[in-house]
Amino acid sequence: AVLWVVMSPFWGRRSDVWGRKPVILLGLTGFGISTGGFGILLVLGQQGVMPLMTLYVMMIFVRAIFGLLGSGTPSAAQAYVADRTSRAERTSGVAAIGAAFGMGTIMGPGFAAVLASFHLIAPFFALAIFALGGAVTIAIFLPERRGPKEMRSQMPRLKISDPRIRPFLFMGVAVSMIQAAVMQVAAFFVMDTLLLDGAQTAQLVGGGMMSMAMATLFAQLVVIPRANLSVRSLLTWGIGINVIGVALLLIPMSAGVFIFALTLQGFGMGLMRPAVAAGGSLAVTPDEQGAIAGLNSSTAAVGIIFVPVVAMPLYLILPTGPFWIAFFLSIAMLLLTRSKALDVLETPIDVEEVEEETLSRVTRP
Repeated sequence: AVLWVVMSPFWGRRSDVWGRKPVILLGLTGFGISTGGFGILLVLGQQGVMPLMTLYVMMIFVRAIFGLLGSGTPSAAQAYVADRTSRAERTSGVAAIGAAFGMGTIMGPGFAAVLASFHLIAPFFALAIFALGGAVTIAIFLPERRGPKEMRSQMPRLKISDPRIRPFLFMGVAVSMIQAAVMQVAAFFVMDTLLLDGAQTAQLVGGGMMSMAMATLFAQLVVIPRANLSVRSLLTWGIGINVIGVALLLIPMSAGVFIFALTLQGFGMGLMRPAVAAGGSLAVTPDEQGAIAGLNSSTAAVGIIFVPVVAMPLYLILPTGPFWIAFFLSIAMLLLTRSKALDVLETPIDVEEVEEETLSRVTRP
């Protein structure tokens, strides 16, 4: 996760120079090598080929390849979508990328469970083959909008302090913290408050997470493409729904309330995440799309890093403490939607610009 945060902006800027396709391919190849390598190390560990500590260090190293190279794919993919969508289409396009990741979240555990029934380590090798096969398919069939020769010789430098993107980076970090706080604490919270055993907890939390993921997909695949709302409106609705979902975790708990709370949060996240990404994309120039996509991808991993060292110790003192953090972050985001910093998102869309962009996309090779 640390490497993901550090490297995502780098690969996003690189995609502005090299083109989107090479960075997407590099990221997928890195993921395939990392996942397959991890499976090989697990086989060696089962056979007792090397000392445990040596194996552990090598597992960390091979997993780091994913953060080092794999972080390039989401950044370049979002920038690719930005290249091929008008301002009017940007939010729906980014939502489709988010929905693709959401579908992976839902299908991945079932896919792995089926393969694990044949061999416990089979999912690692299957995913590696799947990723490398996907890279080959993309290399053959995915058209690149611009070749690297048409790119600027210098990578665009989009600073974190740039006032155009500061609100969206803050909200990206906040969304990551909120989601990580809820997901990492949920099982412990249910077990401790409802006094359930391990099997009961797994069943309830699994159902809640599935409902959360389905609500996210519904928001991204159905609501956003049809609602045709502005980025600010999507943020306001998404954050407001998420506030209610988090608040439900602060009241006396039951199984029904828990699942309903996660469902609301999933729906709110499904509106918020694409809105944050699209807002950042709309706030910068075409030459900075890779840079903003990299920064946005970077924020997604912040919660994974900080929640274990911030929210989990707080949980030992106050079980609802992590949810209070999520609640106050949500309120801060809701207030930020009223900020003048987001006024750029209310700028009327130039119909002639949309028609010109659409025509240029249709006539591209």
